This record gives sequence, C-alpha cells and structure tokens, in this order.
Amino acid sequence: YICHLQKMKIDFYLKWIATSLLIIGAALNSLNIYPYGPLMNLAGGGVWLIVALMWREAALITTNIVLFGVTVIGLVYTFYF
Repeated sequence: YICHLQKMKIDFYLKWIATSLLIIGAALNSLNIYPYGPLMNLAGGGVWLIVALMWREAALITTNIVLFGVTVIGLVYTFYF
C-alpha cells in the first residue's frame, strides 16, 4: 500500500512537471526561440513518456514516443544536415 502511495505521488508531480515543460516549450516555439522550444518539448515529452509507462497507458505511450521521436529527428536534422 505504501509503495502504491509513493508511486501516485511521484506520477502526480511528474505529470505536472511534464505539462509545465510542454507549455513552456509551446510558448518558446510560438516566439521562435530555437532550439529551446523543441528542447523543452523533448524534456516534457520524455517525462510524460515515463508517466505513461508507469500508468501502462497505451495511447499516451504511443503519442509520446512519436512526439519524442519527431522532436529528436527534427533537432538532429537541424544541427547535423
């Protein structure tokens, strides 16, 4: 029971940290502040992916794997090609 409460606490904080990072990333992207916007989105998506895995929620896992991957590909393409 205690382990379950600790997990709930951790995922509660992680989901709000991730959401905050995604909001900041969206704001930076809208202001064309590059590469900080995509990096914030990458961090937020990565944290949300961790939460989705903790919850074993297939839709969130799929969404965040794709968004995380697209962001990584975009950053790699921008800096190396």
